Amino acid sequence: MLYTIIKALHIIFMVSYFAGIFYLVRIFVYYKDTDEFAEEKKKILREQYTFMARRLWNIITVPAGIIMAVCGIVMIFLNTGLMKMPWFHLKLTFLIGLAIYHYWCWKKVLKLKELNGETIETPNIKLRQANEIATFILFLVVFTVILKSSVIEYWWQLITGFFVLVFLIMITVKLVNKNKKNK
Repeated sequence: MLYTIIKALHIIFMVSYFAGIFYLVRIFVYYKDTDEFAEEKKKILREQYTFMARRLWNIITVPAGIIMAVCGIVMIFLNTGLMKMPWFHLKLTFLIGLAIYHYWCWKKVLKLKELNGETIETPNIKLRQANEIATFILFLVVFTVILKSSVIEYWWQLITGFFVLVFLIMITVKLVNKNKKNK
């Protein structure tokens, strides 16, 4: 029963963490979108976006990430057999990628404060692409956990499917952005 409760908390805080990460990078994009605005409007919006990013990071994303990680570690201690499962090693590999992405987001949050309303040097298209990284990691982790040993057995089909999915998402994003520019 304890393991199931910890697992439920792990999933709940994973959802909260990813919601925070998804929205945080959107805030970076919105901040960058103000480059062409009039100075007064740009200043007001950039202050607001910086405030929102810091609050989102400190109040939702990091606490949810910590609780998610602690629950995950507790589950490993309660079920040591996980460490013997190849699919679990794959999940941990994806989580290392998530940790690197998390670090990148943290550096951007710090940079916003440091910029004090100045322009982000990262091109907008790169921020928009970076916004999709968390989505891809989420797909990889969820499919790995749900499919478990099938991931190892059918790895090439899953990788092919993943790349097709990435391609479709990228095409969809490009079409949406193209339509926005035409309006």
